[in-house]
Amino acid sequence: MLFDESTLRKLNQLTLVASRIRSGAIKGERRSSHRGSSVEFADYRNYTAGDDLRRLDWNIYARLEKPFIKLLEEEEDLAVYVLIDGSRSMDWGDGEQNKFLYALHLAAGIGAIALGAGDLLSVGLLQGGRVAAEFSPARGSYALPRLFKFLESLEAKADTDLNASLKAYSIPPRRAGLAILISDFFAADGYETGLRQLLSRGHEAALIHVLAPNEIDPPLAGDLQLVDIETNAQQDVSIDGGLRNLYKARVREWIQSIQTDCRKHGIRYLDLVTSQPWEQVLLLEMRKSGLVK
Repeated sequence: MLFDESTLRKLNQLTLVASRIRSGAIKGERRSSHRGSSVEFADYRNYTAGDDLRRLDWNIYARLEKPFIKLLEEEEDLAVYVLIDGSRSMDWGDGEQNKFLYALHLAAGIGAIALGAGDLLSVGLLQGGRVAAEFSPARGSYALPRLFKFLESLEAKADTDLNASLKAYSIPPRRAGLAILISDFFAADGYETGLRQLLSRGHEAALIHVLAPNEIDPPLAGDLQLVDIETNAQQDVSIDGGLRNLYKARVREWIQSIQTDCRKHGIRYLDLVTSQPWEQVLLLEMRKSGLVK
């Protein structure tokens, strides 16, 4: 299990926030104070694992032998898509400060919030320009053990191509919802083109930028040979105080540029260092950022 029962109980008090709720399915348990205020029939949709069986139209099932859920006016939920960067650069950092392990904890927490609120959750692992693994859409806390098992099976092991991976994820038809990308954004070709394509499908987006402490302030000095963790490309460098300060300034500028781009396009952005306790991020920092309430 990725976190304990105490943390899980706290997460179950939270809900994910989108600028507008997507219509078309059952409303989340805590999403609205007027839940069930309308009893007017609106439409049918296909049954999804985790739906309330009391909403099943048994007459339709008897005739067609297919399960359909009755929708009432004003009933809505949120489709949530958690996308995890599974490139080798994410497998950096020791212990709890490993970026990929940290990302998995965040994905588990976000998933627990979504499932607990009755939202429709999907999770995708982005690797090598494709969707390497996917947790199929699920609703309801009963799916939490399956989510944990899925996340614990994942590894970071491919090159980064966020543009191609995001484009690949946006191709299959999916209900418009909230797409949350967790990545270190170490991608030579960037991420913007792929993200724009995802947005063009009607999704809202939030970026969670995860870096290790020694990527912000590397404890390096002297004559070194640096090796790229993904390409194995080598670079000889001589590092002194001036170069380290220049590096730290460039990192700050890079983070600021991503933040500015997100603000320009209405994308929520949260930059994190893995020295921050992930429980604090889920329960406090994400609330401050407006991603949960």
